[in-house]
Amino acid sequence: MASVAVLGAGSWGTALSIVLADNQHDVRLWTHRKEQADEINTTNKNERYLKDATIPSSITAYTDLSEAVKDVTAVVLVVPTKAIREVCQQLKETLSNKVTLIHATKGIDPDSLKRVSEMINEELPNDFYEDVVVLSGPSHAEEVGLRQPTTVTVSSATMSEAEKAQDLFINEHFRVYTNPDVIGVELGGALKNIIALGAGISDGLGYGDNAKSALITRGLAEIARLGSSMGAKPLTFAGLTGVGDLIVTCTSPHSRNYRAGHMLGKGQPLEEVLEHMGMVVEGVRTTNAAYQLSKQQQVEMPITEGIEQILFNHAHPKDVVDQLMTRGRRHEMEDLTDIL
Repeated sequence: MASVAVLGAGSWGTALSIVLADNQHDVRLWTHRKEQADEINTTNKNERYLKDATIPSSITAYTDLSEAVKDVTAVVLVVPTKAIREVCQQLKETLSNKVTLIHATKGIDPDSLKRVSEMINEELPNDFYEDVVVLSGPSHAEEVGLRQPTTVTVSSATMSEAEKAQDLFINEHFRVYTNPDVIGVELGGALKNIIALGAGISDGLGYGDNAKSALITRGLAEIARLGSSMGAKPLTFAGLTGVGDLIVTCTSPHSRNYRAGHMLGKGQPLEEVLEHMGMVVEGVRTTNAAYQLSKQQQVEMPITEGIEQILFNHAHPKDVVDQLMTRGRRHEMEDLTDIL
């Protein structure tokens, strides 16, 4: 039995806590909201974020970070991308021992253009951990919390650290694979949110399955192009954190990014959409980051550029679709040849 602090009591942090508790670990779930901690500790529910799941009574919620991480052997970061640096700075002041450090956040920082593991490495001295482990894959929290079959991948520059994370989480409902490609695993998990916004926009416009299938397929080509230019292994994007995560996020109403895109396609402005969602939509910030990275890496990403125009320059979604459909002729295999 390990002692694990899960930092972030949103839907995904809560679901991962349930997996860990099912594996008989001592789980401390940290939130900065006292009312949320009280609800979890007294009712075993987290109504706002994971209403259909019952939280095991063995999970204790904390609002004091120093108490949550005291003497733990592992820390799982599940806070939004924009909070990663702040939480790591707090961890630097509160951790007193070396831990297995895992993050399950899918995003890219639009200010520094850094992946989450890079931000962690910048903010938290590696006196406290060997190497960051990334946990990613097709995994809606709503289904994980109900113990429905799910598969994910863990990745680290140090394979023994990835295997520690694998051992912490794997059980009969939650299958965990390892993958040494940290860059590919992180980028696949982050960039698919952009394409999920596009899938929602397509459905919101009233287009059919043909359009969404094309968007997902060509979106995968964009993800692989950018990822490969940044050092990822192309085959990673054929796995769980590429094709797998793309399928689940682009086709399910559980997906925040899909739902946000659907409202955008119906004509709602971004500000109203985000207010209605009430939870972080990582794809919005990641779109801006990926758009900047595409220019920096000189990689063509027309879908990402189109969604950037919709989100931040008030372009009409139908006009963007028309532009994508009237681009110059291409050979489909050009992308594959370039990537490989």
